[in-house]
Amino acid sequence: MNEPLLHLAAELMIMFAVVVFAAKIGGEIAERWLKIPAVLGELSAGIIISPFALGGVDFGIIGPIFHPVIEAIHDPDLKKTAKLPFEIYFVGQLAAIILLFEAGLETNRQQFVRYVKPATAVAMGGVLVPFALGMLVTIWFGYANFSSISELLPALFVGTILTATSVGITARVLADIGEIDSTEGVTVLASAVVDDVLGIIILAVVVGIHEQGSVTASGVSAIFLKAVGFWLGLTVFGSILARYISAFAVFFKSAGATLSISVALGLLAAGIAEVYFGLAMIIGAYSMGLALSETNLKHRIEGPMRSVGYLLIPVFFTVVGMQVNLGAFVDSDHLGRTALFATALTIAAIVSKLLGSGLPALAVGFDSIGAQRVAWGMLPRGEVALIVADIGFESGVIGGEIFAVAIIMTIITTVMAPVFLIRSFRPANPSAPETSSS
Repeated sequence: MNEPLLHLAAELMIMFAVVVFAAKIGGEIAERWLKIPAVLGELSAGIIISPFALGGVDFGIIGPIFHPVIEAIHDPDLKKTAKLPFEIYFVGQLAAIILLFEAGLETNRQQFVRYVKPATAVAMGGVLVPFALGMLVTIWFGYANFSSISELLPALFVGTILTATSVGITARVLADIGEIDSTEGVTVLASAVVDDVLGIIILAVVVGIHEQGSVTASGVSAIFLKAVGFWLGLTVFGSILARYISAFAVFFKSAGATLSISVALGLLAAGIAEVYFGLAMIIGAYSMGLALSETNLKHRIEGPMRSVGYLLIPVFFTVVGMQVNLGAFVDSDHLGRTALFATALTIAAIVSKLLGSGLPALAVGFDSIGAQRVAWGMLPRGEVALIVADIGFESGVIGGEIFAVAIIMTIITTVMAPVFLIRSFRPANPSAPETSSS
């Protein structure tokens, strides 16, 4: 009985080792020779070793390294959406939680609270403008129309995909260049969290329309209150209880206990956010890290957390890349129209985030350079857009062409954002918004 379990465990060891090697090699090539952010090399490495590329090649007696679905999953609906071995997907999610928990620890909580108001304005623009433009482009290319709610659903889903912002990718880049605690860095992270909350609410509404044919005001209100209530509750009450939580964790004197308990708190917050409140796990992890960011606990664990991050965080971005199936784009029955749609939607995705987030940043007091930094930080769609697109595809709301286009748009925005975000920080000192002086 133990042999099959040991065999599965050994296969997981091999898969995890391949992912770690690929992540580090991709990051090394990107930073050392191509002089671009390591995250781009890690994403590219994931695309290369994915089950849809080299990872799915049958190497004779060895077989493929990554099977698209693991046999241990018995739920047919879950199997349809499992593009990666579940264990690897889990490791990727664990890495994302570590990344955002660490980002929360490194964020100045007082600055975060200080910039919540301008961040909310940035997030609102970064959600509404992409949503509207994504809808219009989808309708323009004939993939949806206003004849009925069911005919409009593909446009609603594409709009929802465009609202996404990958806080994980932005947090990684800001941490790498030492700007995660800057005025723009804090504003971007706060905006990305609010953006995710709003995006999840929109997604829930669109899915509700698909499943029920309509959605009620009371249903939308319940979703909104649950999502926002949890996020604000964890941030506020977590901050109030932070010193007690810190004292509890520091009380343990055995080796590694303080770090272990701290990480467990991040995991607990992440799990509760997803299971009971319908929020992304990364929001729970970031909020818990933020709550502990001004405690003695932070200084005890920030060094060890970086060591954990060196192993796991690159794995997250490689796993994100492994979920990309470029073959879906090539296999389209209408390649010409799909290519034009991909081009138009990608331009819309870039312009809508830059204007939707940049103009509100200007309005709340950032100068043009600061607004550019905020806007570029909100650009990457990353794993968030892939998850939303996958939900739409597996539910049948969007077809293979739209799904392939969403993948292309996600790749381009995810690759562009780190490059231009880093370049935007090369000018002189960041400028605080006027709201910060009040």
